[in-house]
Amino acid sequence: MLKYHFHTLWFRDKNEEVVFINKHAVQMRAGLLLLIPIYMVTVLLTTVLAPTWTVLPNTLVEETFDMTQDWQIIYNVQASRTLFEYSVPTMVLFYGLFEMISGMFVRTAYLSPSIHLATFLTRNKPPKWEPLKPKRFAWIIGASLITACLLFFNPDSFARALNGLFNTQLLPTDSNWMPYYIPFFVWVCFLLMWLEAVFGFCLGCKMHWLLAKIGIFKQHCYDCMNVDFEQRAWMEERKRLAEDLKRK
Repeated sequence: MLKYHFHTLWFRDKNEEVVFINKHAVQMRAGLLLLIPIYMVTVLLTTVLAPTWTVLPNTLVEETFDMTQDWQIIYNVQASRTLFEYSVPTMVLFYGLFEMISGMFVRTAYLSPSIHLATFLTRNKPPKWEPLKPKRFAWIIGASLITACLLFFNPDSFARALNGLFNTQLLPTDSNWMPYYIPFFVWVCFLLMWLEAVFGFCLGCKMHWLLAKIGIFKQHCYDCMNVDFEQRAWMEERKRLAEDLKRK
């Protein structure tokens, strides 16, 4: 069993022209990786979206007799600001990025702990095959969202690296130059993974199918749709019959 696992993993046949993977293992893997966006949502709620200023007790509050544009009175107080350290969330995001990239290719899939675990947990369930290409497109979307979150949590590190590379001040290192809406991507990742894990619905795959349908991706329909081998055989049979009718 162990030898079979490492030989096939979640692939039907690694050498076929159109590589297919086990949908049940993919869905199980999405459930395992769902822990990453859940953790990042917790980080957001306790840091970025949480109050960072705390008024010190027994502080003298002085009115400045000034008002904001919203007609709110401005006061002078003594307050402390909570600073957050994002090294652990950064490592979690890097791991999520690794998982997205490793699942895109046959050889790198063997480096993914989640793929091995998902394949093992679904070993006694009859496989349902789906093409790898739509999943690869979905994981590219996931990798892009994770990269945006990495830059949001580490703007100064990336800015220093980029400025050092080009030897000029391209990005500021004393402020967050990332758009304020980037944390919303964490919720998007959570939603996409939840849909895949709970319902087996892959929005990225549907987008891939649509792009192939309108001709942006040049490939046959069975390459771009979530189909199993019975559907594929039926589609190939209809294609053959259509070609036979054209000859008559």
